[in-house]
Amino acid sequence: MTWDDLDAHLDRVPGTVSAYVGRLDTPPTWTRHADATHYAASTMKVAVLAALHRAAEAGTLDLDAPVPVVNDFDSAQPGAPRFACAQPYDNDDAVWDLLGGTTSLRWLADRMIVRSSNLATNLALGHVGLPAVAEVWALAGARNSVTGRGIEDFAAREAGITNTVTAANLAALLGALASGADTPGQLASPTACATMLDVLLAQEHREDLAAGLPEGTRIAHKSGWVRGVRHGAGVVLPDDAPPYLIAVCTTTDLDGSDDGDEVEDDACLLLAHISAQVWAARHQL
Repeated sequence: MTWDDLDAHLDRVPGTVSAYVGRLDTPPTWTRHADATHYAASTMKVAVLAALHRAAEAGTLDLDAPVPVVNDFDSAQPGAPRFACAQPYDNDDAVWDLLGGTTSLRWLADRMIVRSSNLATNLALGHVGLPAVAEVWALAGARNSVTGRGIEDFAAREAGITNTVTAANLAALLGALASGADTPGQLASPTACATMLDVLLAQEHREDLAAGLPEGTRIAHKSGWVRGVRHGAGVVLPDDAPPYLIAVCTTTDLDGSDDGDEVEDDACLLLAHISAQVWAARHQL
């Protein structure tokens, strides 16, 4: 396989497939429409995670203090009614089981990533704020990605307020976390970055990028999906080669799942195929 072969294969996909592949802290080995913007789906949750840990290090949030678990949120559209999440579109009943009670922001942050809980995400956003998430994107050098609203904020969506990412920006954010785990970085301390990577390594949705890797391969990653959209971004940690970044964003007409089930649909298979091809080239990145 050559990168040209992979591009030729992806040219036949009905839609836009963006990708960024490369080692940490070096120019990429292969890119494809890496600056094209896509609806973010749940990949924006990585930026929310980073914002939470930055706030904790600044002393403005205590991740272990109890916070109320509610389903009632301010819209990002000024003057719009408050909104709520719908449980059938979430991926984690464990958060919903705590409605009316309390839990910690740290636990919500974990569920936001490992199970991609929308309710946990909106609760976290309500405490850390959208400006803090915007600061994370800026510090990572991700100039073309925006987190403008919470999940299921339909009034904001109808007003044109949305969440966007690019493959290059997702790689920049994951790269900043991975690099920051070893040396002081622009996002957070090495300890905080290492903690966030551990959360991403515990990811339970493994049907796309992770599915293209050999069993047991470590990948700190986050996926995102709605109908017509499937993204995956992560840091792969091989035992026999240096770590590398892979971010793939797809907005296509492929059949896909929007219900959160781990099914081998065409979009997941496409990401797994790309991941497998990159893995095969890991020594040459």
